[in-house]
Amino acid sequence: MSKSVQIERTGGPEEMKIVDVTVGEPGPGEIRIRHKAVGLNFIDVYQRTGLYALPLPLKLGMEASGLVEAVGDGVTHLKVGDRAAYASQPPGSYCEVRVMPAKCVCKLPDDISFETGAAMMLKGLTAQYLLRKTQPQGGLKEGDFVLFHAAAGGVGLIACQWAKAMGLQLIGTAGSDAKCALAKEMGASHVINYSSEDFLPRVKEITGGKGVKVVYDSVGKDTWDKSMDCLSPFGLMASFGNSSGPAAPFAPGILGAKGSLYVTRQTLFNHIATRESTQAMADDLFAAVSSGQVKIRIDQRYPLEQVQQAHRDLEARKTTGCSILTL
Repeated sequence: MSKSVQIERTGGPEEMKIVDVTVGEPGPGEIRIRHKAVGLNFIDVYQRTGLYALPLPLKLGMEASGLVEAVGDGVTHLKVGDRAAYASQPPGSYCEVRVMPAKCVCKLPDDISFETGAAMMLKGLTAQYLLRKTQPQGGLKEGDFVLFHAAAGGVGLIACQWAKAMGLQLIGTAGSDAKCALAKEMGASHVINYSSEDFLPRVKEITGGKGVKVVYDSVGKDTWDKSMDCLSPFGLMASFGNSSGPAAPFAPGILGAKGSLYVTRQTLFNHIATRESTQAMADDLFAAVSSGQVKIRIDQRYPLEQVQQAHRDLEARKTTGCSILTL
């Protein structure tokens, strides 16, 4: 048996209930993993509220770390007793033990703790595909400006450090002076408190009027329009979330008027669709963390029983860095 967080209907944090479920043996291509720690992400909120519609009842959670207890037929990259971590579909990581597809589960290096492994997989792999693979025409070169919204969040703090290691000038936005200071401490070249200052003129000032090559935007509705105006000609608007709500529809012709811009909506699960791509991205992330170029900040820890409060804090933007559930 395993304790697992489940919703019977979409709605607020109060819809999450801890239930006992029976965990069986892994089938072909699957493993059974006993979790040591579980990561929290804003996608969990989207799924709980129904913004990302999934069949109900629904078990929540997209990332965790733990020990492999059993391995199904055809799984060759993991064995019983391995330390492992993952960001993976289907949801269901808010639990003690689960059976799941092995494809996106990676062996966790011995020098990375279970808590760090649980906190970094979804957010770290997201930062990896954004900075390494979601690039403007001609790519990103040392000294280039990029704008990263919610820079003090889990993905943002990893991106601040990784961008610095790449030689990029990351302009980070956040909603308070304290969060801006944190993003600056973690590697942002410039920071803007968008709750007290209009980020568009500041970005233009910082870049000498040229704008940025890429905007990485997980906020959505509240930042979308001005973000496009921050781009230099042929710049890339890279959406990867909607924490303030979905951006409003727009006519494609506006992209030409604003400088022949590019727009993309990225999702991690397209990037980790194969075992090979998942491992290659994870190896890049593990190397960045093991080398010390990227440090994973875990600023909030909640027992599994406090999962409702964890979601309230996440939605209220009270959190910084990464949050985990402890078991």
